[in-house]
Amino acid sequence: MEEDKDFLLFIKKVKDYTSIDLAQYKEAQMKRRLTTLRVKKGYMSFASFFEAMTKDKELFYEFLDRMTINVSEFWRNPNRWEVLEKRLLPELRRKSAKLKCWSAACSTGEEPYTLAMILSELGALPDTQLIATDIDEGALEKAKKAVYSDRSVRDVPASYLKNYYIKENLTYRIPDSLKKAIRFQKQNLLTDRFETNFDLIVCRNVMIYFTEEAKHLLYHKFAGALKPGGILFVGSTEQIFSPGQYGLEPADTFFYRKSSPHE
Repeated sequence: MEEDKDFLLFIKKVKDYTSIDLAQYKEAQMKRRLTTLRVKKGYMSFASFFEAMTKDKELFYEFLDRMTINVSEFWRNPNRWEVLEKRLLPELRRKSAKLKCWSAACSTGEEPYTLAMILSELGALPDTQLIATDIDEGALEKAKKAVYSDRSVRDVPASYLKNYYIKENLTYRIPDSLKKAIRFQKQNLLTDRFETNFDLIVCRNVMIYFTEEAKHLLYHKFAGALKPGGILFVGSTEQIFSPGQYGLEPADTFFYRKSSPHE
């Protein structure tokens, strides 16, 4: 099938050009999404679409957006953030005065800013190292600008909305004090090495796009990046079955703790 060959060659070219391996993503889902974008932009084949992508930065960013679907909101699944704020972060702080936290695949920044606000509310932000990474430079630029629509703040608790956002017409801006607290950087989760010694890793609503093999690799990498007793916070459709194979144990719904060596 010429169409299949066209897409397979596209996967290879993208990997050579960006080190992003689309073969690690669920194929039918990815192919459907990228075909829609290619047709919408008026390209007859993935070969011509790739050529255009390498010359047009905006098109390349749009490809990355479509590939990762940057749909993000503050306090997505609010009751899970409440568990983090009321129980798990205080537990982590009792063990360590200085926390190291990572928002992996942070998209346009709503997730790390949610975390920064909660840490600030607990009085822990000045003593926390907070890192946020994503593969999409366009998304990271939006995260650094930190200006959001009212749709993305609909789950934000009223006290947080009042204390941590600056309303400007129809948008909400994050204050500089919070922006300075986060180190944003580009990262490919599948190929790049991870920093270590994290107390908390938040990686939500990303695993759903990956193949089982890629998920398996990533859970091993995340577990290796946590310190013993550290917490991995995943999305509401991403329950880890048999977490023990990664040296993890359930801490609460969608939270996993790295087992301590003596256990």
